[in-house]
Amino acid sequence: MAYKISDDCVACGTCLSECPAGAISEGDIYKIDPAVCVDCGTCADACPMGAISPAE
Repeated sequence: MAYKISDDCVACGTCLSECPAGAISEGDIYKIDPAVCVDCGTCADACPMGAISPAE
């Protein structure tokens, strides 16, 4: 199961630098490519806004 980024994202870039798979792309709200995400949770742990959670 991949992770997702909610509208609470402030595009600070913390998750981008933490993702070992390179699954996160920049934008006004960052996006996680579910085909690349390895479901490690590193991005969710790093997000200061709590904007990243497992996709349902």
